This record gives sequence, structure tokens and C-alpha cells, in this order.
Amino acid sequence: MRHPFAFNTARDSLPDHEQKQAALSYLNEAWAEARHEGVDGDCLAQASLFAAFAELVSTYGEDAVAKFVEGLPVRVRNGEFSIALAKQ
Repeated sequence: MRHPFAFNTARDSLPDHEQKQAALSYLNEAWAEARHEGVDGDCLAQASLFAAFAELVSTYGEDAVAKFVEGLPVRVRNGEFSIALAKQ
């Protein structure tokens, strides 16, 4: 996996949506590499969620993240995280 530390300053100047696209690209690459190395998808998903929530808590605090996750059941049921919808 590539770690472009030299480009961190350039990435900071990108608009939010472009940073999110770049982040998703990096995560997809890391995910594919882990799967190729034999890491189980469920284990990878749980570890990814833990890392993501830990980062959110570090950034916004426990109360704000708890409020954010209260809305996740509705979003999941509405298909926001379904692959078929995400590709459309």
C-alpha cells in the first residue's frame, strides 16, 4: 500500500468532497489488500468500524458520536449502505 506523506499538505487544500473521495479510494485499496492477504471480510468490517468510531470520538467527543449513530438504523434500512444503491 502506498502512503503519500509528501502530499498531505496538498490534500488538506482539497474540498471536503474530494478529500472524502480520496479517503474512500485509499480505504478500498487497503480493504482489497487485506482481503487478498486472507483477512475475513466480517473481521475487517468490524475493525474498520471500530477505527472509524474511535476517530470520530477523538474528533467530536462521545456525546456527539452517540447522537450521530442514533440515526444509523434508519439510514441502513433506507439502503444508504447497500452496494446496489451506492453504484447507481
